Amino acid sequence: MKLVPLEDRVVLKQLAAETTTASGIVIPGKEKEKPQQAEVIAVGPGKTTDDGKKVPMEVKVGDKVVFSKYSGTEVKLSEDEEYVIVRQSDILAVISD
Repeated sequence: MKLVPLEDRVVLKQLAAETTTASGIVIPGKEKEKPQQAEVIAVGPGKTTDDGKKVPMEVKVGDKVVFSKYSGTEVKLSEDEEYVIVRQSDILAVISD
């Protein structure tokens, strides 16, 4: 199964959460917060303005991004495939090396 986002939506796969804090404390499974960092899996064609122009997307497949904590819709395609669909405006930053 494949997710194809519409307009200015982006499909994200969340990166693995840290299991240990910086000070070395191990975080139990239920207590871990979902990470706000993700990899871009699919990108929509861009939003169409009222005058019919397409606004180009600023992110691309493969980008690592930080997104708003309570944004998006979680989608579970199978036991191993969980994604979050967000609007491009919910992406706060692209992580660069």
